[in-house]
Amino acid sequence: CEAAGAHGITAHLREDRRHIQDRDIWKLRELIQTRFNLEMANAPEIVAIALKLKPEIVCLVPEHRQEVTTEGGLDVVAHEKSVSETCKKMNAAGIDVSLFIAPDEQQITASARTGSQFIELHTGQLAEHFEDESKREMELQRLIAGAKLAHALGLKVNAGHGLNYVNLPSLFAVPHLVELNIGHSIVSRALFVGLEKAVTEMLELMSRYR
Repeated sequence: CEAAGAHGITAHLREDRRHIQDRDIWKLRELIQTRFNLEMANAPEIVAIALKLKPEIVCLVPEHRQEVTTEGGLDVVAHEKSVSETCKKMNAAGIDVSLFIAPDEQQITASARTGSQFIELHTGQLAEHFEDESKREMELQRLIAGAKLAHALGLKVNAGHGLNYVNLPSLFAVPHLVELNIGHSIVSRALFVGLEKAVTEMLELMSRYR
């Protein structure tokens, strides 16, 4: 992926270790030459690992045992104190923090108070309703408003979840985006065309963002 031009690699070490194992993240830390984004729950054990691992950035996400992958955004409003404490620890170790949240005004405002450098806007609803023009437009407007608010509050804005080669151009309407985190669709396409082509095709799409 890096050789094909990817700007960074994201990995999610879950509490239940369902996706990857501890040894995988240490090997990734050795190998990644660009930017290592560790997705993680705000759990003491995982926080301790991240502080030793020192990825360039961590993204705090909610975790539920029954889900296949992360569903829904982090409830920063309800957990502002603990999230703020984790942000403080990470920042002291030289690690940036991103919070994976819904494009909701209260969640964005709370995120700005935690000391995080980034938010990652949850694009899952946009992806879910992409074929329904009215619902797609409604979700797009939420993302636009969320990005504008976050930017005004001094947060950098990333986005991700459910993005693919078809729905990604719709995000060109959302201002202030820094990074897009895309995994499943790239790996799925790579089964047919190889990782290099899958990555370069996505980068070409993204290059049209202004």
